[in-house]
Amino acid sequence: MHRYLLLLCVLAGLLAGAALALQGEALAARIVWSVVALPVAAHVALGVARALLGGRLGVDIIALAAILVAVALDEAAAAALIALMVAGGEALEAWAEGRATRALHDLMARAPRTAARLGPDGLEEIPADAIRPGDMLLVRPGETVAADGELRDAVATLDESVLTGEPLPVQMALGAALRSGAMNAGGAFRMCAATGAEASTYAAILRLTRAAAQSRPPLARLADQWALGFVLLTALLAGGAWLLTGDAVRALAVLVVATPCPLILAAPIALVAGIGRAARRGVVVKGGGALERLARIRTVLFDKTGTLTPGRPQLAATEAIPALGRQEALRLAASLAQGSTHPVSAALVAVARARGLKLAAPTEVEERPGGGLLGLVEGQHLSLGSQGFMEALGVARTEQLGALASVSVAAGSVAWLAAGGATIAAFVMADGLRPEAPRAVRRLRALGIGRLVMVSGDRAVAAASIGAALRLDAVLAECTPAEKIAVVQREQALAPTAMVGDGVNDAPALAAADVGIAMGAQGTAAAAEAGDVVLVVDRLDRVAEAVAIARRSRRIAFGAIALGMGLSGLAMLAAAAGELPPLAGALLQEAIDVGAILFALTALRPGADERNPGAVPADAGLSERLAEHAGLKRLLERLREAGEAVDGSPAALPAIQALEKEMLSALLPHQREEERLLYPEAARQLGGQDPMAALVRMHTGIEALVGRISALLVIAGREGGWAQAAPELRRSLFALEALLALHLSAEEEALAEFSLQA
Repeated sequence: MHRYLLLLCVLAGLLAGAALALQGEALAARIVWSVVALPVAAHVALGVARALLGGRLGVDIIALAAILVAVALDEAAAAALIALMVAGGEALEAWAEGRATRALHDLMARAPRTAARLGPDGLEEIPADAIRPGDMLLVRPGETVAADGELRDAVATLDESVLTGEPLPVQMALGAALRSGAMNAGGAFRMCAATGAEASTYAAILRLTRAAAQSRPPLARLADQWALGFVLLTALLAGGAWLLTGDAVRALAVLVVATPCPLILAAPIALVAGIGRAARRGVVVKGGGALERLARIRTVLFDKTGTLTPGRPQLAATEAIPALGRQEALRLAASLAQGSTHPVSAALVAVARARGLKLAAPTEVEERPGGGLLGLVEGQHLSLGSQGFMEALGVARTEQLGALASVSVAAGSVAWLAAGGATIAAFVMADGLRPEAPRAVRRLRALGIGRLVMVSGDRAVAAASIGAALRLDAVLAECTPAEKIAVVQREQALAPTAMVGDGVNDAPALAAADVGIAMGAQGTAAAAEAGDVVLVVDRLDRVAEAVAIARRSRRIAFGAIALGMGLSGLAMLAAAAGELPPLAGALLQEAIDVGAILFALTALRPGADERNPGAVPADAGLSERLAEHAGLKRLLERLREAGEAVDGSPAALPAIQALEKEMLSALLPHQREEERLLYPEAARQLGGQDPMAALVRMHTGIEALVGRISALLVIAGREGGWAQAAPELRRSLFALEALLALHLSAEEEALAEFSLQA
């Protein structure tokens, strides 16, 4: 505020002096102008002294010299204009910093200060720092969630824009994990606090934000070094003009236009604007130094689990003895798995419920840590667990499932289901890719990142499949934390290197890298503390976005310096040649300062490398179409089962006919709705020439295969027609399964940006 007051005082004095000069009171005018200029000179002198005590030469010494020389040469009007330039520059700096740091201040302003706690005596208002784990809190409409915790009501609607940068509210269901900092955009709900306010997600973000706001960017230090050289150049030009011409006014004119405001203001403003821009996108950058280093990155190392993958096992495939069938095998296994909280058990139960299977209540459940489960389901003794667990129980492997032993090596792990002393089913579990991971890798490539490497502590075979899917340059598996540090140091010797990770074992490597990028939304506190950049939204594609923001901010900072100092240099030459008097020079320098700072503020806007498609409107049917994918994935399994069942007898004909009806009533209408509403809107948002063409072409292929199966079923239904149609029917079923699986994967990736926004 004092900067604005100083500007108002100088402006008032300048106008008062001008009024006196117009009335013919020249002496009084010069006195007024000198009076308003000298306090500004004292203010600048104080800043120069502080800089000298801090071990650096204050670049404002040029402005100080210009004011004092102008007063000494009786150029009071020029002195007042220089004072206006200095005061205006400081006021403009305050305004620009306010614009650049608005996102950071918004984060701090949203910090919850109180909470409503439900206790034995009813509802009580408590300070946020009094929240303890286990407290039951009531979050009312418009209030901010004060601590991390678990939703205890059926539904809650939250605005997480301050955490994620996404504008649309999200729906949470009973038991969902809630993060502090989100705002209640719906009705009141209850939650159970998992942490105190100081240990919450939002408190950690605020600590990182304060550190970012207080950090002095290295580019600003570099600007100070350049400014020192600029001071010497100014002294040479001003002194040379005076000595060669004997005209002290020329020296004054050089000093007036030489004030390096673009150098000392524009660079830090551009970097702080970049930090604010990143904060809006859910990326907390710990200061301008981290932002500048991020802009120079040429190699990115990734951890695997929790970074490139969600870190949760997912059911990849199911095999069962023919007498049982895959669906029944999954139902039995999931029924038993209800008795365990192990991630594999949770994954089996989630898939079974998603498929609408009716689970039975298990009894006499016994869980053996590190092994598996034993229990009774519908009167049948079952065991579910790893291969080692089955061997310890003396369970024999059924010959039909023997091939799964080799699959477990490549896919990740296999959970075996046994009954009657023999295995009856196997469930291949794998930690799949994050849906946004392929796009994140492609965007990093497009930004010129030349080397992408996975550095994982996981098994080599499991890591290799992820690396191959993402087309990474190298995959280094089974690495200890010390080995990860060695990899970082080896890569750093070749190019500036960033490390992306989320776990405690990644923290040393994050700290060792030129830039450590922590997946802070779901990662550990150790990783967030060690990282220079923290992603507070659980999306890997924000890594590429952060790099794009950093590069653009650094480019704009140097552009602002070049623009401002280039124009100032030309003005200095004109002043030294006597073509620019002090008064006009002061006005010109003010315009140069404004232009350089406004150019630096363009870092607040997204650049071409950062632009993302907007969210598709709700009436495009995105959520409905993606929800239908679960049913289509079940259709994939039934297509494979039907293909496997095709043999010399027509026993499989009724099942294939039922599949045909489902494809005609569900699959093809699904595709038509996508092409009618969803694809046109997605294409409009994505831009380019027909970005959905490949998906539409797949639709055409799927329709052709469905039509071929329908035609073959007509032939197969005739007398003696089964033998004629069966070979081609088998091939068509397998071809449709393969094409549909590919299409669903490609479509989910193409629409991932929209689905994550929604």
